[in-house]
Amino acid sequence: MSSRRSLLPLLLVACASAPRHAPSFAARSPWAAPPELASTATTPPSARPPPATPPSTSAFDALPGWRDDNLAEALPALRRTCERLLRVPDDRPVGPGGLAGAAVDWKTACRALPPPEADAAAARAYFERSFVPVSVASGGSDRGLFTGYFEPELRGSRTRSRRFRVPLYARPSDLVTPTRQHGTGRRVRGRLRPYWTRAQIAAGALRRTARALVWVDDPIDAFFLEIQGSGRVTLDDGAVLRVNYDASNGHAYVPLGRVLIERGALERSAVSLQSIRAWLAAHPAEAQAVMNRNPSYVFFHESARGATGSEGVVLTAGRSMAVDTRFIPLGAPLFLDLAPLEGVGPIRRLVVAQDTGGAIRGAVRGDLFWGAGPDAYDRAGRMQQQGRYWLLVPPSVAARVRW
Repeated sequence: MSSRRSLLPLLLVACASAPRHAPSFAARSPWAAPPELASTATTPPSARPPPATPPSTSAFDALPGWRDDNLAEALPALRRTCERLLRVPDDRPVGPGGLAGAAVDWKTACRALPPPEADAAAARAYFERSFVPVSVASGGSDRGLFTGYFEPELRGSRTRSRRFRVPLYARPSDLVTPTRQHGTGRRVRGRLRPYWTRAQIAAGALRRTARALVWVDDPIDAFFLEIQGSGRVTLDDGAVLRVNYDASNGHAYVPLGRVLIERGALERSAVSLQSIRAWLAAHPAEAQAVMNRNPSYVFFHESARGATGSEGVVLTAGRSMAVDTRFIPLGAPLFLDLAPLEGVGPIRRLVVAQDTGGAIRGAVRGDLFWGAGPDAYDRAGRMQQQGRYWLLVPPSVAARVRW
């Protein structure tokens, strides 16, 4: 979800000014290398060695919890990835510099996907036949931080009223989007100037240049919607409007957790989505000024689809994850082994890399999409687990995958 930032790290520390999912990722087909690395594509398919022998199941038995996970639940997420993959050229590099081969290496696995009605046993046989697990490590360590995110649910109306007074804006007409030559801004007498900050927008700077898609009833909900990047708005007539990230104002994100710690309002150990939201709700006279300390602002567009990740596919609750595409290719299956989360237990499951994030930096770093609803909100807000994962790759490229 193109602007979404991982909750806990961004509640505490600053991140780059890039949106949760930079537009360049959202506009690029899955399995593509970043533009600066595209010229390093792997050897053409005709020059590659023949596929390797299918892996033994013992490699998967070494993964903690592999036999306990209902792998059929991950198939819908992988199916969405494969629908896109099968449409790209065979020689399209997978990952940065062709880290994991080319699209042709993966298409065999996609064509062999079990039918939608496949059970857990059929799904397990498919993954063990089609992939090899490769441990991901960085700096000699295979451990890293894993957080969570969710799809917020808000209340709103197409018409502004005393109750519904907080706008969710569409992309402004004067917003200049970034290129290799310049950043985000607006033209003033022929010169590019920084775009309006959150405080300026809250004071009415967009009245002539941006349209409100919808008006919601809670400024705090609207603020956290920007962090997540997409959500659902239940309208006063009962209809449900979905909104997804469109663009940002280009300003660096300032985390409210850090702001509240500096004010002495929260202890660092107590910072969570829930504690920040509770503080803002309990201090309505100060809440807008505190939120304005974060100058970053996100604009949305209406969507007929659900929460959509940087890969361009609809995310699957509990089975889609955001990764750092400098190390992990979008669309790749990953098997997680994470420390227990209260109320959930150890998180040992197969997911698919289908999203990115401004706070998701590093080879062993992930952000798990929990879906929508109270449980998703609770889990995403509390999740800050240490753990590790394995990248599942076709046998033909396994020997080449290195960190």
